[in-house]
Amino acid sequence: MQIIKKVPVKQILTENSRSQIKDRLNRKELQLDEECRQLAFEQKKLQRKAGVSKQEVERRFSKEMSRRKDQMKWLEYQRSQLDILPDGSELETDEVEALITVEEGDQWQEVFQESHIVIKDGKVIRAR
Repeated sequence: MQIIKKVPVKQILTENSRSQIKDRLNRKELQLDEECRQLAFEQKKLQRKAGVSKQEVERRFSKEMSRRKDQMKWLEYQRSQLDILPDGSELETDEVEALITVEEGDQWQEVFQESHIVIKDGKVIRAR
């Protein structure tokens, strides 16, 4: 029988990986900012329509914009922490799913022992 197991991917922090992570965080922040601007535009458009509750539109759009702004604050915090961490630190950056074969007689603890993948500058250096 085969099962799917989630496996964390850890990245060893180097100058190169630090730069890549910052770029990814910056792109995500720009995307969230663009979504906020698009939501504001859609909100104004909907509020001008007849028969639409302006308060309900305001409430729904404010909630969505607030959620995105909170994500932007979280990204800013992550960027600040990235500047503090020394090179060589391990950061959990992703999670993948692995297909594991389980057979009768296997030790359950061994099947589900903690496993992870460690990468450094785009190369797998350890997989367990």
